[in-house]
Amino acid sequence: MAQGRSSRSPALVKAQWQQTFNLDAAAAGLALDTLLGKRTKGIPSWLIHPMEHAVIERLAGYPPGAYQAAPAVVYLAMQNAAGTCFLDQWIPDNPLSMGNKGFEGARRVATTGADEIVLDGMAIVSPEDVIEHMERFVFPGLRRALIEFNEEERVQNILENERAVQAVLRPHILKTGYGFVGFPVFHYGAYGYANYFMAYALYPDVIEKHFSLQADLALLGNRAAARACREGNLPPLYRLDHDMADSRGTLVDIQSLDRIWFPHFVRCLEPMIKTDVRMIWHCDGNLMQMVPRLLDVGIRGFQGFQYEAGMDYEKICRMKTREGQAPIIVAGVSVTDTLPHGKPADVKKQLKWLVDNGPKTGLFLAGSSSITPGVPWENMTALLEGLRYYRDHGRSGAH
Repeated sequence: MAQGRSSRSPALVKAQWQQTFNLDAAAAGLALDTLLGKRTKGIPSWLIHPMEHAVIERLAGYPPGAYQAAPAVVYLAMQNAAGTCFLDQWIPDNPLSMGNKGFEGARRVATTGADEIVLDGMAIVSPEDVIEHMERFVFPGLRRALIEFNEEERVQNILENERAVQAVLRPHILKTGYGFVGFPVFHYGAYGYANYFMAYALYPDVIEKHFSLQADLALLGNRAAARACREGNLPPLYRLDHDMADSRGTLVDIQSLDRIWFPHFVRCLEPMIKTDVRMIWHCDGNLMQMVPRLLDVGIRGFQGFQYEAGMDYEKICRMKTREGQAPIIVAGVSVTDTLPHGKPADVKKQLKWLVDNGPKTGLFLAGSSSITPGVPWENMTALLEGLRYYRDHGRSGAH
């Protein structure tokens, strides 16, 4: 075990969580045992997140129109009907951003074709505008946030939010961590891809300053997060999430990340690395170059693989964490290929492949990400039947 990492025994940790959150042993308990690295009969399932309202209602057993009328009620009923054992994001309103045919009439933003990007009264039309906006507005804002940061307030905010969601989910579904551990990110969401990444290439010193200030603030937040995890006996699984690759590879040269991003990423995560929380990384695109680097700095697993983009699932599952353990893997049937374009037999085959090649401990099953409108109902049924089978039987028997 890494120096400084908490050494609470798995049995003690599990007993504390079950007492704190009154968890059900059949579903949430299976998730707890799995994330603790225990060998289990069944393989637990992560949340399913279809975006098509009619699919949510049908899975939940509600009539048409019910989801829009009561999204949280119907969304939770769907998770329970699907046998979800744990989730990290509680986002019952998220599918309201779509209609049954996709983004119908959605407002365009910086990364989806906005006609113009204006921030703080500044039009962003060049990489130089990105740099000027950072120096005039973003950097002073981060410095103010550093001065005003209140650790006690942040700890209580984390605990209140996590406990409130677990209260909604109990006793069947375990709530794990998401959204309260910070680290430096690309700001293409504000500036748009073209101008942000031109600024990244042309002005790396300024971009690194942005990463550094983000990391300074994240370090304070992560000290509070580590405290909250310890003081609140929060389940020790946390998913980090930021899209840093497309189907070709990382969005920027990996050597540049080694120089100006990874050092700040590592230092701000140190408080969480020292806890017994297993941090895993959400994978979009082809992140194969980042995978060993993330493991080296203390990330303990991965979720959401785009196999068709070059993510080598079998290779990743054979890798080891820096503690020498198998990685935690939240493996999913492809939401960009198999579910929308395949047949039920393809769904069944991919689930079997995920199980056969996944780690012997620490494996969860799901869809690889959000399930967009248009997936055939037969494929959704095959997914849920497969998840149920592996929850009940694990690797035993043929499916």
